[in-house]
Amino acid sequence: MFAVIETGGKQYIVGENQKLKIEKLPLKAGEQVVFGKVLLLADGENIKIGKPYLEGISVEASLVAQGRGKKIRILRYHSKTRRRRRKGHRQPFSEVEIKSINK
Repeated sequence: MFAVIETGGKQYIVGENQKLKIEKLPLKAGEQVVFGKVLLLADGENIKIGKPYLEGISVEASLVAQGRGKKIRILRYHSKTRRRRRKGHRQPFSEVEIKSINK
């Protein structure tokens, strides 16, 4: 069984006992999270599709850790003035473990 959830403006395909990194949530490690925006639920041959979301279906997860992703480098170069500008960015994320999909 798997579901498609929406969180942080993105959609994720999730299954039970799966870990995934999502946009940062304002919670602490060990706290429970309930995702109510479920777009699709597939259970064997039965598939339910929401318009846009499914009513009465939720996905429960627990927050494993907060972190920051790998650093990416941004380099800008202005050819006429020979100006260089370098920036770095590390995207914050929350790692969650899916506990159950409630019908």
